[in-house]
Amino acid sequence: MPDTSQYKVGVVLSVETKAASGKKPLKICSVDVGSDAPITVVTSASNVRDGSRIVVAPVGSTITNDEGEEITLKKTSVGGVPSEGMFYDAWMLGWGSGSAGIAAQVPESFAPGSAPPTTKPGAPKKEEAAIPASEVKGLFEKKLTKEEKKKLAEEKRKARKAAKEAKKKEDEATAS
Repeated sequence: MPDTSQYKVGVVLSVETKAASGKKPLKICSVDVGSDAPITVVTSASNVRDGSRIVVAPVGSTITNDEGEEITLKKTSVGGVPSEGMFYDAWMLGWGSGSAGIAAQVPESFAPGSAPPTTKPGAPKKEEAAIPASEVKGLFEKKLTKEEKKKLAEEKRKARKAAKEAKKKEDEATAS
């Protein structure tokens, strides 16, 4: 699990879309991360909108790339626009679920500049996630042998015949 102590919750103040040559359009976002002035983050994440609360790795944060190497984030030009951080997705945060390339969103209870949650918000706790015991018969139970099937069918026939006779006697009793 990555060290998320340097990451912050950010609120997207504004989004400007810029066409990228042959790729997803880039979004130039002004983000409040609890500091004096908002920072600019350039992303291609499709779920970023005005007012979104998103996990941000600001400049100076340590991130882990796809090869597992730790890199210190620097101010970089993305599509000709300077970017002062990056949005993190659920997989990068170690939350275990969520789509790659979709910015990890957090509830409004997290203030701008605060530390992001260590687990995915709204995810069930480990003890809640356990499947309750039930009396459902499994799909892969032992198959009955031919003799067992015949015996079971005979028992069903006898039970139906007995029920039919009991109903017949009951009908005769009520008729007389």
